[in-house]
Amino acid sequence: MPGGRWSAYAGLAAVLIALLVLTSCVRQATPAPAGQRTTPPPWSAPRDAISYITAAGLEAQPLSSKENSRVVDLRITVDGAPVEVPAYVGIDRLRAIQAPVHTHDTSGQVWLEGRHTDDVTLGQFLTVWGVRFDDRCLGSACRDLVVTVDGKVTSAPSEVRLAEVRTIAITASS
Repeated sequence: MPGGRWSAYAGLAAVLIALLVLTSCVRQATPAPAGQRTTPPPWSAPRDAISYITAAGLEAQPLSSKENSRVVDLRITVDGAPVEVPAYVGIDRLRAIQAPVHTHDTSGQVWLEGRHTDDVTLGQFLTVWGVRFDDRCLGSACRDLVVTVDGKVTSAPSEVRLAEVRTIAITASS
């Protein structure tokens, strides 16, 4: 059949072009507003990280931002039980952006990568995670909050600059 094969290719090309045009016209969903959870753990990573990055006063960066890489080991215990730090805190895969402070996996490693990482605080990381954190509470745990930075208890946990430390341990009770 003459032209049969070429007609099929032309038809396929027309369908692909139509799909490309239609999908490029679709807007991304408006991100949900950032909220700070006052619940007990576990706490998942927020889906719409862009709202939480903005709430923390940080600049969203492309996922490819890898300069100035540093890692902080974060361990959290609430009511005597370990709390998992989830993967993708501070990473908005839908929008292909990340916070300068984020996680890649559930190892407890908090990554500082990209521009403006020197001044990022523990309080900002927990805001990006969407978990209430102040000098008294972590989520719903508002008793016996102790934050240890490189083996020393700190009296201003929200202000700990992550670029200056290697390990952080947070313990609290409900």
